[in-house]
Amino acid sequence: MPRATGSRRIGWPAIPDEVAAAIERLLGGEVVDAIGQPGGFSEGLAARVRLANGGRAFVKAASSLTAPAAADFHRREIEIARRLPGDLPASRLLDAYDDGTWVALVFEEIPGRLPAQPWRRDELDRVLTAVTDLARALTPSPVDPAILGAPRLGGWPALMDDAVKNDDVLGRLATLSPWAAGRLDELAALEETAPLALAGETLLHGDLYPFNIMLTEERVFVVDWPHAWVGAAHCDVVTLLSSASLSGTDPQPLAETHPLTRDLEPARIDALLASHAGFLLRRAVSAGPEADRNLVDMMVALGRASLDWLRDRR
Repeated sequence: MPRATGSRRIGWPAIPDEVAAAIERLLGGEVVDAIGQPGGFSEGLAARVRLANGGRAFVKAASSLTAPAAADFHRREIEIARRLPGDLPASRLLDAYDDGTWVALVFEEIPGRLPAQPWRRDELDRVLTAVTDLARALTPSPVDPAILGAPRLGGWPALMDDAVKNDDVLGRLATLSPWAAGRLDELAALEETAPLALAGETLLHGDLYPFNIMLTEERVFVVDWPHAWVGAAHCDVVTLLSSASLSGTDPQPLAETHPLTRDLEPARIDALLASHAGFLLRRAVSAGPEADRNLVDMMVALGRASLDWLRDRR
């Protein structure tokens, strides 16, 4: 399995003194220890911090100068986190800082861990149950869609346009997925059905992979919400199931019994799998040498996982 942490994380000492002091004011104490956390691909700081007064928290921070995309995602996540229901099993935002360059989020620390990878079946079952509860709690969406970004889905028609302009595009795609390279028209047609197939009123996490899930003894928490969008209730569970195949888990039997997917028309799942893979593989094909290779490797693995499931279904 690809490494599930980006290669461009920074430590607490890399935070400018004035920004660190501002974060400490939000925390209500001096940071005496900061431990970088695995999981996720945002650039910048992602650390559990311990304070001189014994307090603890989780802090994310990024600079618009060195990591503009991450900083923009952090700003969006601030607005989303402020609007999530207080009893939702998600990390609770305590405060935020934004000086126009640096943006930081201070969350209540979740005393848990990432799920084991490869998946343990008991943990996967816990998470699948939690996703059902999450979808019910977030329908209708408590967050105005105007605050959210577009879903990170789709890419086959754009990839076909890229191929017209650059002869190397199809060759690069073929090295990642010969099956997809020979079926661009079919995949693009499936993607065109996605707006209707994925329409709904549920606030979706939009990035529901194991590295955005925390397990405690009693609860399953879903963290990192900048990519949330409003759509059909089944979308997050399909994303999660497709990624579970990286652990050797066959997603189809689980989809046939899960309450959010078992009664769906097959075309609604197929459209999502095609759109999901299109987004990931187009990004991977177009990635330049400056791209985070950990992120590219994960996009390729997740894109292939969706295509493998789609191929088996069709």
